[in-house]
Amino acid sequence: MTKVGYVKLDRGLVAITGADRQTFLQGLISQDVDRVSETRAAYGAFLTPQGKYLHDFCLAEIDDRLILDGEQGRADELIARMGRFKLRAKVDLAAADDLSVFAVFGENAPSLLNLAEKPGTARRLGDGLAFVDPRSAKLGCRLILPVAVSAAILADLPIGESTFGDYDTLRIRLGIPDGMRDMEVEKSILLECNFDSLNGIDWDKGCYIGQEVTARTKFRGLIKRNLVPVSVEGGPPAPGTAICADNKKVGEIRSIHDGFAIASLRLDAMESAELGLSLTADGAVISPLSTASTD
Repeated sequence: MTKVGYVKLDRGLVAITGADRQTFLQGLISQDVDRVSETRAAYGAFLTPQGKYLHDFCLAEIDDRLILDGEQGRADELIARMGRFKLRAKVDLAAADDLSVFAVFGENAPSLLNLAEKPGTARRLGDGLAFVDPRSAKLGCRLILPVAVSAAILADLPIGESTFGDYDTLRIRLGIPDGMRDMEVEKSILLECNFDSLNGIDWDKGCYIGQEVTARTKFRGLIKRNLVPVSVEGGPPAPGTAICADNKKVGEIRSIHDGFAIASLRLDAMESAELGLSLTADGAVISPLSTASTD
């Protein structure tokens, strides 16, 4: 693990306000919104009725706003899709262009921000919020800060600026997906994308869109593939390149950086790789990593 640093993330933030914001969002996403507060952030997803991936996001509360820290360039789409379910609910959805997101990562990152090393632990930081990444404390922390004062807040912290490449390599090695770089809209299902181990599903909450299919997939053990971190030896294959074993496609490269990638791999292919079967992608040797992404 490297020394602690921060990097600005390009994200698409959505703010949900209004008296019914909690109950409105609770019926839509995979996470229990009632557990989110200024001392606890969370991770969740918005699905199709068939349980297929649409959007994922970190979920935080700042003052009277629920903030969805989602994928860059997709905020308007998320607002439009969720807006179809407003009906008579007293809620407003809008892009939160006044906020920026930063990742703080490296050894003991939570302690430098006075946070317990537990996914989702949060506290106010000036007019913003600092929280341990709800997917895994190994990925460090996130800051959601007002654009106007973010530079001043960062200057007061005992950390320096790092690079997105360093952060991206850490994320990939932990097997944590990054939106559409790793998941397919209206095709991927949460349990194939590690959402259970990344604290992205609350199995005890009530109904939400896609809940029935998600639960049935878990309890019937219907998973045939997973997103896994892999090492790449050789020329880096492009995202989308097929992974093959004995000339048969068994998976696909997703996001990739600096000799590591996230791959969608069939479970039987992973078992075969453990027994010594060679996996390749466009000539590069692909080796699954035995790295846990949970805490």
